[in-house]
Amino acid sequence: MKRMLSLLLTASLMAALALPAAAAEDDTQARLARVTQAVKTVLDLDTGSYEAFSGDCYEELVPVWTLRWTGGKDGETLTVEALENGAVIQYQLNGSTAVPAGRSGDFPVFPAEEEQANARETAETFLSKVLDPMEQVELETPQGAGQLNSSGIRFSGTLLLNGLPSPLSYSIRVNDGRVTSFRRDARQTTFLGSVPGNEAGVSQAQAAAALKQTLGLKLEYVLDEDGAAVLRYVPEADLHTFYAGADTGDLIDLTELREKMRRLTSAAGGMAGDAAADVPMTTENGSAKSLSAAELAGVEKLKDVRPAEELDKALRALSGLGLQGWTLSSSSYTLEKEDETETVLCTLRYRRTAEDETYSRTVTVDARTGEIRRVYSSAPWGREAKLTADQAQEKALAFLKAIAPDRTEALALYDSEDQTADGSPSYSFTFARRVNGCFFPANAYRVDIDSADGSVHRFYRTWDEDLTFPSPEGVISESAALDAWMGTYDTVLAYRLVPQKMDEADPLQARAIRQGMDYFHVLRLTYALEREEACPGIDARSGKPVFQKYSDRSDISYSDLSGSTWQADIEKLARYGVGYDGGVFRPGKTLTQWDLICLLGSLRFWRMDPETATGEERDTLYSDAYARGLLTPAERADNAPVTRAALVKLLLDDADYGPAARLSGIYTVSYTDKDGIPASGLGYAAMAQALGMARGTYHGTRTASRGEAAFMLCRLLERAV
Repeated sequence: MKRMLSLLLTASLMAALALPAAAAEDDTQARLARVTQAVKTVLDLDTGSYEAFSGDCYEELVPVWTLRWTGGKDGETLTVEALENGAVIQYQLNGSTAVPAGRSGDFPVFPAEEEQANARETAETFLSKVLDPMEQVELETPQGAGQLNSSGIRFSGTLLLNGLPSPLSYSIRVNDGRVTSFRRDARQTTFLGSVPGNEAGVSQAQAAAALKQTLGLKLEYVLDEDGAAVLRYVPEADLHTFYAGADTGDLIDLTELREKMRRLTSAAGGMAGDAAADVPMTTENGSAKSLSAAELAGVEKLKDVRPAEELDKALRALSGLGLQGWTLSSSSYTLEKEDETETVLCTLRYRRTAEDETYSRTVTVDARTGEIRRVYSSAPWGREAKLTADQAQEKALAFLKAIAPDRTEALALYDSEDQTADGSPSYSFTFARRVNGCFFPANAYRVDIDSADGSVHRFYRTWDEDLTFPSPEGVISESAALDAWMGTYDTVLAYRLVPQKMDEADPLQARAIRQGMDYFHVLRLTYALEREEACPGIDARSGKPVFQKYSDRSDISYSDLSGSTWQADIEKLARYGVGYDGGVFRPGKTLTQWDLICLLGSLRFWRMDPETATGEERDTLYSDAYARGLLTPAERADNAPVTRAALVKLLLDDADYGPAARLSGIYTVSYTDKDGIPASGLGYAAMAQALGMARGTYHGTRTASRGEAAFMLCRLLERAV
């Protein structure tokens, strides 16, 4: 809830900023004048060039002012958000910048190394003005420094309080030697109360021992990277997150506190309906595509594909679906690809109306066998639950026995969810496959039961028959797994936000209560378990942690550059994500048209291995080249060798130098073979010489190599540095 105070000033009213401090405290104009003067002092601002100024104030826990200067040089605008005392929490400088002559707004350039070096100093100088002595930052590797055509260089991270990490973040961007944006979380608007001291009353070891008691693992089958079932200790479901108070070592159940905060905050609202009910479940494998009329007619002729009327009759006979009284509104057939086979599915949509409410239920079945694949429904939230959770579970089991009698014995209740107290229209049950006494949740049936009538509200399943499950004999103990799991964490001392119930005795908290807040955050010095890498579990045989592997698409490395003339240029392109996948560049290879199109595609984040790219991937990059006017479909010749002159032309055309290069009668060159350059290519040759793409001898008719393409592209990307 925000209470807005607005005041607009023109340049003629700027004198109001000199109002004496003795003005009435509730005088909005005087308050604006004081905060504006404070901000100008903090930032050392000269605002004389701006034509207009305005200020707004909104109040939550504390007043926050938004100050706007407009009509500056070249249309520049400045916006600052600040607290009443002039503390700056946001800063945004916008101006009109034109693209320099010869530069395309689309074709990138290397960021200037000098700008990267100076950006840190500029950011540090700005931060020294806006941070108070309690707040510090450690500027890490900037974002944008390794990106082509990045809009300035941005530093971001965590604000340190008293030298310790905090929940407060910051971001600052530097463009052309000036700070153009800054944002930080303010203590006054993020939490109540003061910042505790940074001295801990309990040791890290004591906190780690307490936090370890909150962890729990269970032995399950999971799929490894090769798709095989293996045994792994994984975290127990629904574990709460805990902090350990640094003063006394008390455990703080963050999950419980956040849930109390959520419930009190949303008590007046609630959900209006089953928001996800009308969204179809994602297909288990591949994607579905609608059949055309001709395809549908062909499918209908297959004697083993059953008509919708027959499938509807079978579904209505299944009591668990509760379709009596529902109207079949539509049906459709789709072709779904599963692994190497295509399955025809029929989706039947039902509707009914009761007590002025509309209900929908969609059932997807195998059109040949009638096997139910998915069910999803829409029903109002807030209805009275007429079944208990136990009764609903019995309904779910009865449905499973009816549709999958051969698998029921292999299934056991894995998880259940009851949100009927919050108005949910259904109970949820997940029955997972259990082998050798261990669950395999990747194979499971989920059944949601309508809490009012006991019918199946939602259903889907995943199942794979062709798996081998190793014996659990010889696995490490749960205690040993827990020790290994704990070893993946660091016990970190930091300031953290903790929800706290408001107290009307405190004036600031009383204001929050009046604004509808029953809970808000306070800052506590705590220990918590943190890790840098994602770890899904502990291998049950080796006892070693299994870390999640992520491929960084920005990293390129080659194994074939040693001794190459073009090594430095190829590696420079690679640092910015430009080049080829596959681990080799082959710098001496004759450059083909496809090699060049593939290299240019990496400038626009389409990087691939030119040797293994699919026909569809090739078509995508060629279509992009057509759209940019680099060549026409008739000129496509994937394996055709590219001459040096053709390489220069295509690179310069891509960078929008083409119109200037095609002007006649204005260019001269100093190549040793200048007499052999045709008039139509003289402008391109001259620009290539000016940009350093070609030197000494032009060799326009000679076939280029991949290494030469990297050299020329590097010089072109350096053109504005």
